[in-house]
Amino acid sequence: MPDHINLEIGDREMLHNRVCSVLRQAILKGDFKPGERLVQTELASLIGVSRMPIREALRTLELEGLITMEPHKGAVVREIKKADIQEIYELRSVLEALALKKSMEHFTQADLKTLSEFHQSMLNTASNEAYVENNAKFHKVLISRCDSSRLVSFIDTISMGFALDTPQIIPGQIQKSNKEHATILEAIENGDAEKASDALAKHIQRTGEELLAILEK
Repeated sequence: MPDHINLEIGDREMLHNRVCSVLRQAILKGDFKPGERLVQTELASLIGVSRMPIREALRTLELEGLITMEPHKGAVVREIKKADIQEIYELRSVLEALALKKSMEHFTQADLKTLSEFHQSMLNTASNEAYVENNAKFHKVLISRCDSSRLVSFIDTISMGFALDTPQIIPGQIQKSNKEHATILEAIENGDAEKASDALAKHIQRTGEELLAILEK
């Protein structure tokens, strides 16, 4: 494992989502190579946390398909295949657009206000971590009124992993996403389900294409 990677979390916060994010980004950026073992004690030292949050984060990354747990080896980085990422973003673009259409039939004024507040928070924040958090909440609200529990479950399953950290991986992602979110929000406020769902699908497709381009370098 390379000793030059700076993975330390400020203030040594042992938060599960932050540890996952740090490790996920390191894998996606290629700091950890396919086939490389991730040793819990070494990761704990690099990040500045105890082994417990490392162990929990590795379980999450295994569910996301970024690592495998192998006998006598422990956590091993999986090869990220282009076809897998393409499939994830193709499915997300279709399923989330459909879920948004269904949600718009039941959105309340409170929902619109919440979406607007999250969007404004993303425009105003200078913190990447705060942006990632608000971005996840924004997308969650978009499908929150969908009356198909199976559809929402499918989305939750395939959305794990890559999507969470693209604002910190893709150059200019925050600025592009803010513009695309504004288009989605405007269409929702105007009650135009077709335009809103189409804008969401294009937003997800564009993100997937740019993530692939980054990972192929």
